[in-house]
Formats: sequence, C-alpha cells, structure tokens
Amino acid sequence: MPAEPRFVLHDHRKPSPHFDLRLEEHGVLRSWAVPKGLPDDPAHDRLAIGVDDHELDHIDFEDEHKSIADTGTWQEHDRDERRLVFSLHGRDGVRRFALIHTGGNQWLLHLTKEQAVNVG
Repeated sequence: MPAEPRFVLHDHRKPSPHFDLRLEEHGVLRSWAVPKGLPDDPAHDRLAIGVDDHELDHIDFEDEHKSIADTGTWQEHDRDERRLVFSLHGRDGVRRFALIHTGGNQWLLHLTKEQAVNVG
C-alpha cells in the first residue's frame, strides 16, 4: 500500500514574512504562498498564491530563513477544475480546508465549516 502523501507548512521570514503550503502529489510538492498563514476561522479566507512546484526533498528543508511550522500527511476529499477540498493531518490534529481557484495564480484558502472529528 502506498504511503500517505505528505504536506509541509513552511514559515518563511525572508524576503518578507509568509507561509508556504506544500502538498505532495505526482512526485513533487505542489506549492502556494500564504501571506497570513492558514485560516483559523471559516469566516476568514486567506489569499494563497500558486507558486512553482518544489522537489520532494524540500519537505523537511529548514535554514536560517525558513522553518517548519507544521508537517504530516494530507487527504483529498473532493476536486474539480476550481476547487480542492482536503484535510491536513498535522502535529496538532486534523483540519479540513478548501483551495478555491479565483484566476491566474490566485487562490483562496478556506477552513471548512465541517471539521470532522475522525477524518479517514
């Protein structure tokens, strides 16, 4: 059985403070820059900017400008051309999000109202 796909949330301090959400898929890390970090309230979406894919070895990369804010596995629940619904199984539990494509490289990162206690 294949391993669960991994994710990492990097906390970048340079050139300006932001977070990078990276989801393992098809041998790369799909990546979004999230200037204000993951949303913690379903009423407040966050801007996510699609950036270039990264190599898988970036999953545990840290240096003086970048640290790992969270890591674990992720699970896809639904996907179409405009939206990806997924759960992050991180250090502090499971949170369900949606990435909604609004055009170009612009996305909204949304914490869903449905936060399943046992996603699986």
